[in-house]
Amino acid sequence: MSRRTRDESGQIAGIELLPFGLLVFVIGVLFFAQVWAVFEAKSAASSAARETTRTFVETPAGVGVAEANGISRDAGMDAMSAQGRDPSRTSIDPIGRLSLERCARVTFEVTYAVPIINIPLLNGFGDGLTVRSRHSEIVDPFRDGLTGSVTCV
Repeated sequence: MSRRTRDESGQIAGIELLPFGLLVFVIGVLFFAQVWAVFEAKSAASSAARETTRTFVETPAGVGVAEANGISRDAGMDAMSAQGRDPSRTSIDPIGRLSLERCARVTFEVTYAVPIINIPLLNGFGDGLTVRSRHSEIVDPFRDGLTGSVTCV
């Protein structure tokens, strides 16, 4: 006569940990993606600040400061757009007084609000972190058509 017993052989122990492991994996991937998005946004902001400042200091002679400011801000926004950044999340501001005189220092700051969750095709959700980048240049002292004297050489 065989005696039949009920035991737990064949059962998988710890199967309830699989959903928890999957959740940890998904959260880790989202965290890594967010960190990567911040690094990319910082790089884009640095590029836009450099482009904005360079465009301002290389504006043709005879262009006023207000018009040069507008042209340079457009160049900075174009640089952000070219890198896939949302222009509505971008702010470009001059630091200090803008001047197109010889040896004048020109500085622009670009800020970009990085979304909390960056999902492609949906433009991201919320404003997570704000990255800032500044770039400064000196107006060429030997350029034609500018006012002021050469004092920085």
